[in-house]
Amino acid sequence: MQSIFNFEQFINYELLKNIYEGWQKIKAGLSLAHKNFSTEVRQRIFPYELPLEKVSSETWTVLQARLDQIIEEDWQDAKEGVYPINLLFDTDWGKFLQAYIGIWFDYPQTWQRIKNNHFQDLPPNIDSNKYPQYYRRNFHYQTDGYLSEHSANIYDLQVDILFNGVTDAMRRRILKPLKQGLNTLNSSSNPKILDVACGTGRTLKFIRATFPHASLYGIDLSAPYLRKANELLSQLPQELPQLVEGNGEELPYQDNYFQGVTSVFLFHELPNPVRQKVINECYRVLQAGGICIFADSMQLSDSPELETMMTNFPIAFHEPFYNDYIRDDLKSRLNVAGFRNIREEVHGFSKYWIATK
Repeated sequence: MQSIFNFEQFINYELLKNIYEGWQKIKAGLSLAHKNFSTEVRQRIFPYELPLEKVSSETWTVLQARLDQIIEEDWQDAKEGVYPINLLFDTDWGKFLQAYIGIWFDYPQTWQRIKNNHFQDLPPNIDSNKYPQYYRRNFHYQTDGYLSEHSANIYDLQVDILFNGVTDAMRRRILKPLKQGLNTLNSSSNPKILDVACGTGRTLKFIRATFPHASLYGIDLSAPYLRKANELLSQLPQELPQLVEGNGEELPYQDNYFQGVTSVFLFHELPNPVRQKVINECYRVLQAGGICIFADSMQLSDSPELETMMTNFPIAFHEPFYNDYIRDDLKSRLNVAGFRNIREEVHGFSKYWIATK
């Protein structure tokens, strides 16, 4: 069961903060221990070496500071009431255990793909014509790409281990500017908000907690991931978001329909020209004065001290468009689409673009 306990009614803020920080340190430690142990196991079963650059002690110091920074920001936003403090402790332990076991059972296939550089190993029963060519691959070398229930069941935990337990904290960084933007717009109490590439619904869950009466929409190319999102979001008491299987390059919504548009961790998995198409579509469906927020990986322009990490990432996790992404100027792309009041922020290991129409 996921926690619905109202912590702040029974525990003072200082103690709650200590509990949260301690919990995040435990997650970070367990994530590092898992990565180290799984690497040792892999080297025994599938011995191979990837051409990764050595990470310096200075880089590890920067990474730790970024980790501490986002944990502090996450706590402060919750304390200030941007979103409920309960979200900081949101864990379904049954699902966690199932996913963790699934990750270990999946490793032999993943390691074999990495060793052989095999990244087009998709389920035989899918209609590949439904998907753009760039999507028909095993991102992260994971089994079935994004096109099976198995992949959807283990995805969120895989990513959280990768980011040492702060993935949700990075997702939640969109909530404060989203709330500020909608307040500036003076939208109704039930604004329409779209999450592009919503995946398993984690971001939509956080948006729902922040905007209980909003009309939420999600679109994603993966039907299995949308089913996982439906499973997650149907546990909430509010209205179920409208989830659609579709492509961000051609959003199936009328012009000027939404007051808010978000997208998290999408652009680094898109080829260069497609990024502009998706941004243009987000602009089209957003109403005048509406708020648009994109979150994705840090880039070389804002985090040159972490270039080694960015260089290693696409080698270890089959991300063929990442090297282009970290050099891309998304602010200019937003300008081209017509957005204004564009600002950029960096939180943890992610970068954020906040703009209005």
